[in-house]
Amino acid sequence: MAFSEFDRAAMQRALALAARGLTSTDPNPRVGCVLARGERLIGEGWHEHAGEAHAEVAALRAAGGQAAGATAYVTLEPCSHQGRTPPCTQALIAARVGRVVFALDDPNPLVNGRGAAALRAAGITVESGLLAAEAAELNPGFLMRMRAGRPFVRLKLAMSLDGRTALADGASRWISGPAARADVQAWRARSSALLTGVGTILADDPQLTVRSAEGEAAARQPLRVVLDGQLRTPMRARLLSTPGEVLLLSALGAFGEAHAAELSARGARIELLPAHGTRLELGAVLDRLAELEVNELLVEAGPTLAGALLEAQRVDELLLYVAPKLLGPTARPLVEVAPPATIEAARGFTLLDSIPLGADLRLRLRPAV
Repeated sequence: MAFSEFDRAAMQRALALAARGLTSTDPNPRVGCVLARGERLIGEGWHEHAGEAHAEVAALRAAGGQAAGATAYVTLEPCSHQGRTPPCTQALIAARVGRVVFALDDPNPLVNGRGAAALRAAGITVESGLLAAEAAELNPGFLMRMRAGRPFVRLKLAMSLDGRTALADGASRWISGPAARADVQAWRARSSALLTGVGTILADDPQLTVRSAEGEAAARQPLRVVLDGQLRTPMRARLLSTPGEVLLLSALGAFGEAHAAELSARGARIELLPAHGTRLELGAVLDRLAELEVNELLVEAGPTLAGALLEAQRVDELLLYVAPKLLGPTARPLVEVAPPATIEAARGFTLLDSIPLGADLRLRLRPAV
C-alpha cells in the first residue's frame, strides 16, 4: 500500500503525541491521533490516562465540525468495544471522517480486526501498516500481554568494565554515576511494575520508587513486586514505608502466619504461587502479573534472579549500564547462568543502541533470534 510523504509526516506526529502518555496510560496502550483535511492538520490528541478520552476522541473534539470527510491518522487500530470509555470506531463514524489510517493492528481479542471492519462497514476507507514498527516500540508491554499473556520483561543491570556488580562484601553504591541513575528513574516511570528478589531487599534495602531529579517521589508509582518464597522481607524494609503498592509473592506453607499478618498490617499484599521448594515458578509469576494488567516489567535484581530469568528465556530486553571501573576477580558476578558447552552455544544478544550517560555507557539489547 503506497502512502504519501504527508501520510508519513502525519503518522510521525501521531507517534510523538502517543509518546506523551509513556508514563500515564497504564494499563492501556499509548496512542496518538491526528486529523487532517488535505494536507492541513485540523485536530490532534493522545490518550492521557486510563478511563479518560482515547486519542481519537480527543482529536475529534479539537477538530469539531471540520472532522467530516477528514483523514484520521491513529497509531493503533481504533477500538470497537465498550470499556472504560465508549468505542472509538463509533466516534469516528459519528464524526463522518472519510478515511482512517492506523499504524498497527490491535491484538486485544476484543478488537483484533473488529475496529477496522466496523469502519469499513460504515463506508470509511481504512488503511493500515504505516510506521507499524515505530508504533510497536511504543507499546511492547501491551502487545506482549495481549499476544503472549505475559508482561514485556526488561532486565536492568549495572556492571564494571570487568563484568562485576559489587565488591566481595556486597558494596555496590554507587557503581554507576548520577546520569545513569537518572536514566533508570525514567525507565522505572514508564514501567507497570518493578520486580526484585528478597535477597536484594535484605542486602540493599531499596525503596524501588520513582523519584524526580530533586529526589521527590513521583505522583504515579509502579507496583513493587518482591519474590519472597519464605517471606523473609523484614518489617523495617524501606519499601514498606515509601509511597506505592507492594506485592510479596511467596510459596504456600513456607512462612509463619504471624509475620505475614504483620507485613499485611504494614500495607503489603501477600499472594501465594506455585514453587519448587521455596523458589517460585517464574512462569506463574509472569502469568499472575499479566492478570494484574502489568504491561512492562522492570527487573532490578541480583545475579541469581537475573540469571534465572535469562535461563528461562523470559528476558525481552536488557538495559546494561557499564561503569568505567575495574572491581577485580573477587567481586560479585553480573549473572549466574550455566556455562555454555561451546562459544557457539553461548547466549547472544542484538545491540539496539548504546548511549553515553556521564562517564557511563548504557547498552540496550534484546536476545538474538
